Amino acid sequence: MRIARAADIEGPLLIVPDFFRDHRGLFFESFHQQKFENATGLSISFVQDNHSISGKNVLRGLHYQIRRPQGKLVEVVSGKIIDVALDIRRSSPTFGKWTSHHLDSTNRHMVWIPPGFAHGFLSLAENSEVIYKTTDYWAPQYERCILWNDPDLAIDWQLNGLTPLLSAKDAAGTPFKQAEVFA
Repeated sequence: MRIARAADIEGPLLIVPDFFRDHRGLFFESFHQQKFENATGLSISFVQDNHSISGKNVLRGLHYQIRRPQGKLVEVVSGKIIDVALDIRRSSPTFGKWTSHHLDSTNRHMVWIPPGFAHGFLSLAENSEVIYKTTDYWAPQYERCILWNDPDLAIDWQLNGLTPLLSAKDAAGTPFKQAEVFA
């Protein structure tokens, strides 16, 4: 397992698993607690796995829980996405900055998004299947959504003029300057 830290934001990590290929196909460990801890220096317990399937141009996010914040380990098992992490830690030097990664079922890269970040992704393929582990349970009463296209954030979703498919909740997200954030 190799780890790449985001050059511009402290926290999110790109995780590249070790692959074993031969004439039969491919094998890799998508998660190994001890190797994860050794590679990242983080001791984390995951309590919930989430699985979503999205059509092309579906945008989900930017989601977070203001209480009971969740760290997320995101992986694509089918299709491809642009995955975005937004720093919403007011005390952070990168508060209001975002980073993105292309994840797909070919490269099998994963992204660790620590608590204190809002998260979202855009599906670039039909039936993009995303699985992510979380460090806390879903708590709908604490769930918040920041507006995906807030001009103050200027997130490059690489839509190329297309309008994404959104849930009603995501379409009505809170502008960043008005959002509840972490201290």
